Amino acid sequence: MLSEQHSIDSGFGAATTADEVIAGIDLSGKTAIVTGGYSGLGLETVRVLRGAGARVVVPARDVSRAEAALHGSGAEVVSMDLLDAASIDAFASTWLASGEPLHLLINSAGIMAVPRLTCDARGYEVQFATNHLGHFQLTCALLPALRAARGARVVSVSSLGHRYSPMRFDDPHFAVGAYDPWIAYGQSKTANVLFAVTLDARERDNGVRAFSLHPGAIVETGLGKHLSREQLVAAGVLDADGRPIRDPSKQLKTVGQGAATQVWCATSPRLDGIGGVYCENVDVAAPMTVPAGTLNTADTRRLTGVMPYAVDEDAAARLWTLSEQLLA
Repeated sequence: MLSEQHSIDSGFGAATTADEVIAGIDLSGKTAIVTGGYSGLGLETVRVLRGAGARVVVPARDVSRAEAALHGSGAEVVSMDLLDAASIDAFASTWLASGEPLHLLINSAGIMAVPRLTCDARGYEVQFATNHLGHFQLTCALLPALRAARGARVVSVSSLGHRYSPMRFDDPHFAVGAYDPWIAYGQSKTANVLFAVTLDARERDNGVRAFSLHPGAIVETGLGKHLSREQLVAAGVLDADGRPIRDPSKQLKTVGQGAATQVWCATSPRLDGIGGVYCENVDVAAPMTVPAGTLNTADTRRLTGVMPYAVDEDAAARLWTLSEQLLA
């Protein structure tokens, strides 16, 4: 367990917005990459970072959609697909050839609860491949640019859904065990947390710090597109009329509130000298001890904290090795 995994009394809370977090912070001369930056929390993050003066680049599989969403924002859109290793390599190679340092890498793109077992061209389960492996490859490929910034941060957007499953090291792609969309999602979100743990340990001496976080439950992100309206009502995120329920104390947030923690992780001077930690509600989260697999969606919304298996340094190192092998 990381010794730094405890609240630092940030002065913010569950209802804090990204605009409040960025107030007084000048990002002029800084460059950020935001995956998933053309919808939901990523789009809000781009808006806030641009407002603080940062240059922002958004890699996108659907370039035309991204350009339409970001029109007038001043953000740059570049083609890249997190499920295509060659596409990631091409993006990173072009970046490194430019000689530009990279100050902020916010890995915000993700998918959730894909209903049927779906694999990419390599045979890898698609939630694990998208949410973790694609970002792992991108981050590692961009490490020279992150080191060149001499003070960079990598932010991985995880979820309270990491509590649905630890890493399934013996069967990460459900080749043997029965597929469950929530277990697959939970594994991928646990991987996001573990990735930050080892990345920070490996790169802190090179000036690169890493963080993971839970943003909250935000209906407007489109992350729940595989869920029916009835399921969302049953989960307590929509009311009987299909309208979003807002209650930050139960993690039910607006887009602005949801983006606050990732913006804080990327920019707050309060986190100088800290890294590898999982954050929520614009603060470092406390550890939690609830047996894996015992939580349903409604229970999870009422809880805070990070499962110890998600910040276990041995498991994090094991995941790093597995990820290198899978991308070899």
